[in-house]
Amino acid sequence: MTVSEDPQPPSVLASGALPPEVLVPAVLVPAVLVIGEALVDIVVRDGDASAADDRAPVVHPGGSPLNVAYGLARLGVPTTFRAQVGSDEYGRTIIRHLEQAGVVLEQATALDAPTSTATAHLDAEGRASYEFDIVWELDRGEIADGTSMLHTGSIASVLRPGAGEIRRLFADARARGDVLLSYDPNVRPSITPDRESVVADVEALAADAHVVKLSDEDAEWLYPGVDLETVVSRFLDAGSLLVGVTRGGEGCLLAAPGVRVALPAQPVEVVDTIGAGDSFMSGMLYAILRDGLVPEILAGRLDGEQVEAIARTALESARITVSRAGAHPPSLAELG
Repeated sequence: MTVSEDPQPPSVLASGALPPEVLVPAVLVPAVLVIGEALVDIVVRDGDASAADDRAPVVHPGGSPLNVAYGLARLGVPTTFRAQVGSDEYGRTIIRHLEQAGVVLEQATALDAPTSTATAHLDAEGRASYEFDIVWELDRGEIADGTSMLHTGSIASVLRPGAGEIRRLFADARARGDVLLSYDPNVRPSITPDRESVVADVEALAADAHVVKLSDEDAEWLYPGVDLETVVSRFLDAGSLLVGVTRGGEGCLLAAPGVRVALPAQPVEVVDTIGAGDSFMSGMLYAILRDGLVPEILAGRLDGEQVEAIARTALESARITVSRAGAHPPSLAELG
């Protein structure tokens, strides 16, 4: 099996236990707290190959919330991640990946259980079929005083029982009004195919979120045949204060109360689009922090220039990511 990641000191993988030096008490205060699934994507080529190595499984740390946490830390944002990581080889792969960027894992993240996986079987023509082994549970926890942002999304926001704890945290934080809440539905119909149930969950969480980002594909699955402007207005009317929609190679649409900004994507030679949406999300959140816009968003008073600056940064973050293989978001030096 091939593990796709950068080399790290062997001490991280030296024993069966997760390394205590990368786990810290949950009471420490992060600038951003990300909650959600951490898993490994296992890519298996089942088709004929000229060499055995071509069929060796390749493992990539993954999960949308994990990618966002990794992307924020790469941009210099102090980031803590609350998830589930098993005390196994896959868990240690995830730990090592996050440690590269400086993401802090809460102690409760380490479990004496297998790490969740998503296995993609590729046939000779490259067509993929997926198998998921995902368990999502969260102990009751709180948001540390001084936290600026809370982000979640994707499977973690709809898969029970863990989704219920996220919903509670968002509702409590929105009532307090002192933490910016960010949400990316990043729907996964293969795991949660009941559209009616998913729409209800997405809308409930989005109503508490100040920032919502989704792709045009998410929007089409959630609201078939409804135009993007209407989808955006729906989220704003429900209580969101900044809504972003990615449109692949066509760019993005960002909207706040009284503001609409549509920008094209800049030309780029695309290697692959893995992690592009997550890099857009981390770029959005980074730009909000960089420009000191948390109070502006909470007060509902973003202007067009501020929204455009957020959009440009998010697009550039995604552009850099798609220019190279895998979910490798930009560093602060690359983003500029």
